[in-house]
Amino acid sequence: MNPITDFLTENDIRYNENEPMKLHTSFRIGGEAKVFVFAKTENELQATVTFCYENNIAYYIVGNGSNLLVSDNGIDAVVIKLCGEFEEIRQLDDTTIEAGAGANLSAVCKFALANGLSGLEFAYGIPGSVGGAAYMNAGAYGGEMKDVATTCHHLTRDGKTGELSEQELCFGYRKSAYTTNGCIITRVLFRLTKGNKDEIKEKMDDLLNRRVTKQPLEYPSAGSVFRRPEGYFAGALIEQSGLKGRTVGGAQVSEKHAGFIINIGDATCEDVKKLIGICRQTVKDKFNVQLETEIKTI
Repeated sequence: MNPITDFLTENDIRYNENEPMKLHTSFRIGGEAKVFVFAKTENELQATVTFCYENNIAYYIVGNGSNLLVSDNGIDAVVIKLCGEFEEIRQLDDTTIEAGAGANLSAVCKFALANGLSGLEFAYGIPGSVGGAAYMNAGAYGGEMKDVATTCHHLTRDGKTGELSEQELCFGYRKSAYTTNGCIITRVLFRLTKGNKDEIKEKMDDLLNRRVTKQPLEYPSAGSVFRRPEGYFAGALIEQSGLKGRTVGGAQVSEKHAGFIINIGDATCEDVKKLIGICRQTVKDKFNVQLETEIKTI
């Protein structure tokens, strides 16, 4: 890692060595990243990505780490967190918001509310970054990113700038063009509609209350662990399999919502992986349904 740390130092790009990834994931799980970069500007990101590409150094991009399970052995690579200007949100015209990929999705929802713009209410309370939400076409309560995200600006794996718009984004269930093209989302444009602030707030508050009531938000987790099987609900299948409350080490199938695996205290990546395996095998044996994970594992 000496070449990259020398490069980062010479270019005054902030980084930490041997950074605990449990500090950067909502699961509060994960070993150390060899080099953890805090990219504050697009120039810093572009320079870092280009250097890694040209020197055959592996790297990963993280936002809020809300859909991420990191190995207990850590990450023997460069991890890049988007911060600084990537957290900025601004209004471009009467109905268009531009948000950096590192911005918190709920912060964008609040910004839309403050400006009387409707369309993002469904996303309020989703604990992810804008880039991560666009990457996986995050959705809830009948809404998805595909309904409001119109353009994504990005860097390619070798550091070149570009963008995808409208149909090019190829949004589908928990996927987009970015789940396969290897590009790094840097900014997202949202097309919203003018609305009544009181009505927007009422809907946001209602959806947040539903989350608090039905989801185990009081524990570290990575949200819903499994994709929705066609014709079923993963949480219901797991509950009907008698797995609510099932524990492996510090990981537990939530008693509040069986679609969540929670960290009840010092859970390891291996604890979670074993519990995922138990859920998948039990549901397969009982219902002949194959559960696929939604969370990303490094």
